[in-house]
Amino acid sequence: MARKRTTREAHNPDRWLVSYADFITLLFAFFVVMFASSEANQDKARRVSAAVEKALAGGVGSTAIPNRVKAERPATARDTAELAPSLRLLEARLATEISSGKIKMSLQQRGLVVTLSEAGFFQPGDDRIEPSMYAAFGKLSEALRQLPNPVRLEGHTDSVPIHNPRFRSNWDLSTARALAVLTLLEETFAIGRTRLSAAGYADTAPVESNETEAGRAHNRRVDLVILSGSGMAGEPGGAPSSPST
Repeated sequence: MARKRTTREAHNPDRWLVSYADFITLLFAFFVVMFASSEANQDKARRVSAAVEKALAGGVGSTAIPNRVKAERPATARDTAELAPSLRLLEARLATEISSGKIKMSLQQRGLVVTLSEAGFFQPGDDRIEPSMYAAFGKLSEALRQLPNPVRLEGHTDSVPIHNPRFRSNWDLSTARALAVLTLLEETFAIGRTRLSAAGYADTAPVESNETEAGRAHNRRVDLVILSGSGMAGEPGGAPSSPST
């Protein structure tokens, strides 16, 4: 005969402890999973951040910042030792053009930058190079032949929009000017085409503010960049070619 349950067995006041213990266990497991996920995400974020910082430090990242003055990275000791003789040579040969403001030079981490002003080399809104400046390109070419480094031509404009039958935008104008200099170096002065490249930046990489006429005049330029070892790191091929004669 089945035994009747006692009143104490039917109404055990401590049974809630079982449910409470289950709840605490589940809650603990939940926080453990959340903590583990948080740590994994932080570790991933740290790895991504480190990779980005390393890329930027190596010059892989772009320095073109729209509507802001372009920051120039100072040349390192290695870059200076590599290209300083070329800088001194060109400063001596192009002293007249430099003193007149038509050409400016600077050593940066990416290389020796020879800035050709619009006022000295082009008519406003045009990509045709002034014939009177061919002599200056002859002097530049003599120095380039003594170096194995690649050369990048970078066209820049101010922020004033352009639209005429020849150019639809500042992108077109800046790229056309860079190509005009590249073509002149290759076809007239026999600089090897494998050493040359061209890019158009329009008004996205100013060196001065576009709020003043003087600033806009300095932003209208073509930069001839003799790439240093650091500057070549992110280029296709990544190594200098043989000197061109």
